[in-house]
Amino acid sequence: MIANLHIQTALRAQSTYLEKVFFTPPFKVANITEDKKAATLQLMLMSSSPGILDEDIYRLKIELAANTSLQLHTQSYQRLFNMKLGAEQHTEVRLQPGAYFCFLPHPSVPHANARFTAKNNIYLTAGCRLLWGEVITCGRKLNGEVFHFCKYHSVTNIFVDNRLAIRENMLIVPASVDITAMGLWEGFTHQASLIYVDETIAMEESIQQINAYLSQQPGIVYGVTAAPVKGLVVRLLGTKAEQLFNCLKEMAAILSPVSSNPIAYAR
Repeated sequence: MIANLHIQTALRAQSTYLEKVFFTPPFKVANITEDKKAATLQLMLMSSSPGILDEDIYRLKIELAANTSLQLHTQSYQRLFNMKLGAEQHTEVRLQPGAYFCFLPHPSVPHANARFTAKNNIYLTAGCRLLWGEVITCGRKLNGEVFHFCKYHSVTNIFVDNRLAIRENMLIVPASVDITAMGLWEGFTHQASLIYVDETIAMEESIQQINAYLSQQPGIVYGVTAAPVKGLVVRLLGTKAEQLFNCLKEMAAILSPVSSNPIAYAR
């Protein structure tokens, strides 16, 4: 199945609204903004499919007008089913000057023999702020499917004024590389990453705040790195998807208070 999604925002009286939305099955978009006068638009990306199936190709395009603010939520964990040929997801995000975008999707759960490739290209301009997260699990641990998938490949390119600023390239092929070996995940089963870009960030203070928060979280290891542009890259290793997902949301609230909201994430 080839599925498409296109979202465009616009600004009216300092509030962001959904100017245009187009989607094909299994996608659906719901406006879950509780305060219609709020500056930030809250959208829920839903799917009628139980997960990503063999030969699926998902194409997502998100365009934010100048000074608009969007938080895109997902409905549930993303399951990647048994595959022979594999599936792909292509995401393109474009932010005009002063725009803010936050996307912290639920964890991905690759089933046995899953083959998945995600390619994300994000284009920022002057004064933009970005919060972009990802959580990848070992698979259905309770079913004994620990790293039984074939391939998980996620590439995220972040461009600032059309120049490549950050590239995150994560390739996991359990049959070829022992992911539990020294220097890799070393016994951990879940990984999360968070990328934050903001020209106004107070780097030292933000790093201290993130370190203070993560140091109190049990059962994880983490690293916080200054990005090549004004921003941070955080990576976490743990054994529980929900814990890492909650860590991403808490860090987002610390770094950018506008991202803090009362919306409950469905399991």
